[in-house]
Amino acid sequence: MDGKNMTLLCDFYELTMANGYFELGKGSEICYFDVFFRRVPDGGGFAIAAGLEQVVEYIKSLAFTDEDIEFLRGKGIFSEGFLEYLRTFRFTGDIFAVPEGTPVFPGEPIMTVRAPAIEAQFIETYVLLCLNHQSLIATKANRVVRAAEGRAVAEFGSRRAQGADGAMLGARAAYIGGCAATACTVCDRDFGIPATGTMAHSWVQMFDSEYEAFVSYCRTYPNNATLLVDTYDVLRSGVPNAIRAFQELGITKCGIRLDSGDITYLSKKARAMLDEAGLTECKIVVSNSLDENIIRDIIRQGAKVDSFGVGERLITAKSNPVFGGVYKLVAKESDTGEIIPKIKISENPEKITNPHFKRVLRIFSGGRAVADLMTVYDEPVPGGEPIELFDPIETWKTKTVTDYTVRELLVPIFKGGVQVYECPSISEIQAYCKAEIDTLWDEVKRFENPHRYYVDLSKKLWDIKQALLHKKGK
Repeated sequence: MDGKNMTLLCDFYELTMANGYFELGKGSEICYFDVFFRRVPDGGGFAIAAGLEQVVEYIKSLAFTDEDIEFLRGKGIFSEGFLEYLRTFRFTGDIFAVPEGTPVFPGEPIMTVRAPAIEAQFIETYVLLCLNHQSLIATKANRVVRAAEGRAVAEFGSRRAQGADGAMLGARAAYIGGCAATACTVCDRDFGIPATGTMAHSWVQMFDSEYEAFVSYCRTYPNNATLLVDTYDVLRSGVPNAIRAFQELGITKCGIRLDSGDITYLSKKARAMLDEAGLTECKIVVSNSLDENIIRDIIRQGAKVDSFGVGERLITAKSNPVFGGVYKLVAKESDTGEIIPKIKISENPEKITNPHFKRVLRIFSGGRAVADLMTVYDEPVPGGEPIELFDPIETWKTKTVTDYTVRELLVPIFKGGVQVYECPSISEIQAYCKAEIDTLWDEVKRFENPHRYYVDLSKKLWDIKQALLHKKGK
């Protein structure tokens, strides 16, 4: 956020509700809100949680300035008592969240906020902004990386991103999802994501000939020369001139980049030409409006590609550009400290919420994640006894797990407004993400018609939900 005051980056109704809660004496009532999403982008089998570090920084710096308060006073609808309250406003609640890089599934909390009503409600917009954007891009990036089948993928999307934050935080999320590098230089400085890049077509056009452009570049970067070979004609001039320049200067650590045309055909022909010239170690990099589907297709067609640069379709998640995370009230505390479950009911079944303050448990068997189980916060963690799990949609489909281990997904981030979680480095998050995805069955990782991962409710939570449904909000 570069030191900017982001407190007023909120929906205006957060403030009108906060003023109302204050005037009605409800502002200090303890509430519980869950962040969850309803559908995996692109019809995938799982999503990847990202953006927590930016939430942490926001919560730590949350405060109203005198200028903020004067601006709100000028709106003419907020009470003076409420405006004075804002002068000392800080977040004093608790936050629990899944670590960044965790594979997550629809309907389960990826963050739970417990705080006084005004505080819990106020942070909704920025929390969703952070988690929705970066979870979307991390999820898309991981699809692209898995399609590349071990070939490196660099994020190339800054110039097509929606604004500076979209470029920078998008590159951060893409790295969490598995990208090896970014073209965005500031992300190397600020996040430690390796910056990479070669040349533009303008470099070639600046010289009297393509060959002269290549030789000049190789002399400038003799230990890392990757030449863009499609400015004029890939096979008639680009690759032959690249070979000539490499050979003349004795450069063996080198590469060529294809940015247009039939990638499969051109890469095969280029590979044959390079090999015939003895440049068997010369790498072929390709770019040009790629996504996971194009990458998967050209690999299946036998394209000779060593790495990919993926831009606009990654940084904007072009095929499905909305993550759809929501922030819903699930419980509140009475004056005596009793946690009272709350539910939102809708004509659309997928919009019916799972009530109460919950745990989310990931169940592993044979080294694989087999299901997630949501329980009420005070239920004992299963251990030893068989667990019967229901399919999340077709509830008549059950599975019984007998040999298993359990891990809680939601970990404490803030307690009483104090940060208790140390955010890991970006490289640690990426490694964690890869390891966690490796625990998923291949069937869950399919691009089309993935296996539906079990996300179940404990019997106690199921009964509470059904009781609230039957009351129908009365």
